[in-house]
Amino acid sequence: MTANLLLDTDHEFELIIAYTFGDTQPTFQGEGPSAGTPAVFIRLSRCNLTCGYCDTKETWDWANYDIKKESHKRTVDDLAAWALAQDVELVVITGGEPLLQQKKLVPLVQRLLAGGKRIEFETNGTIAPLSELLIDGVQFNVSPKLANSDVAEHKRIVPVALRAFAASGQAIFKFVTRTVDELDEIASYAEQFGLAPIYVMPEGTTAEGLVATTRLLADHVPARGWHFTQRMHIFAFGDKRAR
Repeated sequence: MTANLLLDTDHEFELIIAYTFGDTQPTFQGEGPSAGTPAVFIRLSRCNLTCGYCDTKETWDWANYDIKKESHKRTVDDLAAWALAQDVELVVITGGEPLLQQKKLVPLVQRLLAGGKRIEFETNGTIAPLSELLIDGVQFNVSPKLANSDVAEHKRIVPVALRAFAASGQAIFKFVTRTVDELDEIASYAEQFGLAPIYVMPEGTTAEGLVATTRLLADHVPARGWHFTQRMHIFAFGDKRAR
């Protein structure tokens, strides 16, 4: 399960990552407001949630994945050099839950911004961002988890963190959704915590599954004035790791 959440603090400039991608095989941001934008990805290891539908369990599920094979350390210098060498503007920092390591991410983000990159964090919204990350050129794609994640609400919904993201002006809120009824759950959280803008993303790991859920939700999402987003990488590459 989610063992080893206490991250190594002896090496100030090292991050625990799963893998990077987008260099040898070009790819794009598959979700949210930047969907379709060429990008490279830094996927960090470790997560504080255990979502049943998670498609990156290799970052936290040590009952089924070998932690020694699935994670390793790379320095900020190494990661910055790798990302800056790529001929794309957008760098997506994802996980797992990347904000578990956010203190060590500050110097990486500073290096990338200085090199002309734009940063998007993919986060579950349970950890409030450091002020050092709330700067121009950084966007947070916050994905609060619904009951469909099979995680207890007190673990997946952290009011102080959600309010911090909402107040930052640098966040969008993206909800993985399976049914029309779940839109009421989203509306409740949006009202409680002032979440906007809202993006609804159908859950699915196959093109056929995404099409079915998209058609189910298609009339209802715009009726609420929300954005509809897809998982473009699933349509393009299937449920393949590092694409």
